[in-house]
Amino acid sequence: MLAAALTLALAGAGQASAADVNNTKNAGFEAGLGNWTCSAGSGTTVSSPVHAGAGALKATPAGQDNARCTQTVAVKPNSTYTLSAWVQGGYAYLGATGTGTTDVSTWTPDSSSWTQLSTRFTTGSATSSVTVYLHGWYGQAAYYADDVSVFGPDGGGGTDTPTVPSAPGGLKVSGTSASSVSLAWNPVSNATGYNVYRGGTKVQSATGTSATVTGLAASTSYGFQVTATNAAGESAKSATVTATTAATGGGDNGGGALSGHAVTGYWQNFNNGAQVQKLSDVPSQYDIVAVAFADATTTPGAVSFTLDSAGLGGYTVDQFKADIAAKHSAGKKVVLSVGGQNGTVAVNSAASAAAFADSVYSLMRTYGFDGVDIDLENGINATYMTQALRSLSQKAGSSLIITMAPQTIDMQSTAGGYFQTALNIKDILTVVNTQFYNSGTMLGCDGKVYAQGTVDFLTALACIQLENGLSPNQVGLGVPASTRAAGGGYVSPSVVNNALDCLAKGTNCGAFKPSRTYPTLRGAMTWSTNWDATAGNAWINAVGPHVHGLP
Repeated sequence: MLAAALTLALAGAGQASAADVNNTKNAGFEAGLGNWTCSAGSGTTVSSPVHAGAGALKATPAGQDNARCTQTVAVKPNSTYTLSAWVQGGYAYLGATGTGTTDVSTWTPDSSSWTQLSTRFTTGSATSSVTVYLHGWYGQAAYYADDVSVFGPDGGGGTDTPTVPSAPGGLKVSGTSASSVSLAWNPVSNATGYNVYRGGTKVQSATGTSATVTGLAASTSYGFQVTATNAAGESAKSATVTATTAATGGGDNGGGALSGHAVTGYWQNFNNGAQVQKLSDVPSQYDIVAVAFADATTTPGAVSFTLDSAGLGGYTVDQFKADIAAKHSAGKKVVLSVGGQNGTVAVNSAASAAAFADSVYSLMRTYGFDGVDIDLENGINATYMTQALRSLSQKAGSSLIITMAPQTIDMQSTAGGYFQTALNIKDILTVVNTQFYNSGTMLGCDGKVYAQGTVDFLTALACIQLENGLSPNQVGLGVPASTRAAGGGYVSPSVVNNALDCLAKGTNCGAFKPSRTYPTLRGAMTWSTNWDATAGNAWINAVGPHVHGLP
């Protein structure tokens, strides 16, 4: 069970007084592990990757050890402190104990780029020191940490007095649509956050080195600048970059003529024991068919697709293309899914982002795919996947369908790469069909623990997305079609329908009931149409009409 609250909002550092300092010693691990203690020899220092300076912490969980690294920090009683750290790699937790009031913690799942964790605590009347900790999670990859800070009144042990950061460099436009502009810039070593300005007016704050400004007019030029901030103040503005929005865009639905409520089904381009199908065999209740899967190539980021004609009983490419066209004639959408359990596609650079967009667009033109589904189960880089999808949107236009199928853990926190990407492309995103299975127990939006395979698991976890930035018509419930389709988390179609009713209408809820309803909830997804067919299409025959009958 994950022990930290998942939706803790990041607290801003605010304006510090002249006496405020970083009370952490060796905050950037420039002096090795000096002043830090790591459990079971789990910690070391490395020269790469680093957020700033020449060193960073690398800590590796092993067995029953979660790689906990701590420091006792001197503080003043009855004082408020901002605790933050930059982390990368596997699951990373940051917290403080012994505050004398309420101890605090925050965390992020796997992050392929530096991500800032931040929270605040207030000391008690007799508190003169607190224990600051970082740790990973059992069985997960090593995490990296750098630039830990406990900013606030000098407790007598602080060494790092903050100075106003320098202006960010390298500001560039990473993508545009009809209503948004995506920006990226270089990190500033002592910054704890960034502000984005449009035409000299602050329009957005960011904790990382990228942001997407939305709500813009089509075919319009805008000038942008960025500043860096920390407890000492705000830097000068960066150089200005100019971006022109596209003439047309996808809108919030991102799906052209796609119906308001939709059912997504994955179609298997392989034979794994489920019933083999042609696309023409997929029932008409499925509005979006995700073809699983694209293949990685030797070019980083680029994908290809090869129809498994032999495994599918001689199904030919010409038949496949004709079946896609027939789905279009019936008002359905067919997208190419990238990833899956064994997917190895990596989009982690500008070059790989461009290769991804170019190759997917080429496959769309070759086969008639309407778009792409992102089902990368080993994490994604939000900066470069955003670039890739925006580039694809520019090529394909407003009819592009973009769907996602993250694992449950990937959508627990807005700090995660999947959640960040979804929010970055909200104006062109069709739907996020989170895989609410193979998950164990998780925290819902109310901070309570729920077990998979229940109506509460579906509703309380979907609530996290619904209350943290995604539009209801961009949220779908992903479930297995049968007990054979997944290792765990199967729920009967009636439970899926109850969850849909709970979220859309406030009826048929379990113990968890959302504070409001989401009548435009997009719908549901299943893995897979083949496993559903193996079970007599019981899932789609029950869930399909229910989705299409939502308000």
